[in-house]
Amino acid sequence: MDLSRTPEEEEFRVRLRTWLATVLPTLPAKPSPDDWPGRRAYDLSWQRMLYDAGYADVHWDASPTIRMIYLEETEKAGAPYVGANFVGLLHAGPTIAAEGTAEQRARWLPPILRGEQVWCQGFSEPDAGSDLASLRTRARRDGDHYVVTGSKIWTSHAEVADWCELLVRTDPAAPRHRGITWLALPMDTEGVTVRPLRTLAGSAEFAEVFLDEVRVPVANRVGEENDGWRVTMVTLSFERGTAFVGEVVACRRVLRALACAARENGRWDDPVLRRRLGRLEAEFRALWRLTQWNVSEAEANGGLPGVGGSVFKLRYSHARQELYDAAAEVLGPDCLDLDRPWVLDRLSSLSYTIAAGTSQIQRGIVAERILGLPRGR
Repeated sequence: MDLSRTPEEEEFRVRLRTWLATVLPTLPAKPSPDDWPGRRAYDLSWQRMLYDAGYADVHWDASPTIRMIYLEETEKAGAPYVGANFVGLLHAGPTIAAEGTAEQRARWLPPILRGEQVWCQGFSEPDAGSDLASLRTRARRDGDHYVVTGSKIWTSHAEVADWCELLVRTDPAAPRHRGITWLALPMDTEGVTVRPLRTLAGSAEFAEVFLDEVRVPVANRVGEENDGWRVTMVTLSFERGTAFVGEVVACRRVLRALACAARENGRWDDPVLRRRLGRLEAEFRALWRLTQWNVSEAEANGGLPGVGGSVFKLRYSHARQELYDAAAEVLGPDCLDLDRPWVLDRLSSLSYTIAAGTSQIQRGIVAERILGLPRGR
């Protein structure tokens, strides 16, 4: 594993830091968390600034190391996250860049990069969440279109999305991993209904999506018909690969802030709490090194993250929950006050062992694909 940086990579880091220091003070205030049209406009405006400065395509047209440097530096600087368009920038975009035709790349990638379009992810279903291969949304071929019927759930930002990366079953008779197809669905197509879902934290960034005889052009298929599972594995490798780099940096920053808060309110005198914070510091240091290892592996594999991302996702999900449980200890009774720092983060952390593949699914991937254990029956 080579963790050294080339002169070109260090030059990129310095140039990015300088640009961030110049533009971040000029940004307007962030919209209210419940104002999704406002948040969409804010996030896309930031993406346009990145595009104009030459940083827009770092998520799929740059080496994994450059991508890691970018995420690390923007998080350290407190820059806006990809926000409403994280599916387009971190999942759909890289997948189309890797698997799409030249025409598809020319059609879909520039609007994402310029901050003109938002994508959502239509993978999970009410009866096929983490068991993604059990999806039931059907698509039958009708000339130059697929006619799609079914429903999706936990569809991030569907209410403000222009496009959806959609998984459908095109061959019900095929083995369940082999009859799936990856489609790009325009969200304004007739027959698409979006119903927002409200989370435990009170936000509504998820939605149910209902599809009633929705016609999707065959030209919107990425990859071959019934080869969608393989294409999906490319998508998920990005989702579990370098996409969490910024969040590891953020968690380490929160951990330092927790130690400062504990010293100020006297809870630092508790040796059990100090030991817990120290162990978390070691945990996130290890996760950072694992991230660097995954990036090195991706460099060797032509830019695609490997199955090591599942090891990271598994441990990071639990470490994040432990971090915010420690935050509750530091806050004491104030951990019930939703206006206090870290309280809403603690609520959202509960979803991390479910989102992007449950911990049980990640353990299965690690067991079968890394350790070579036999598949369970």
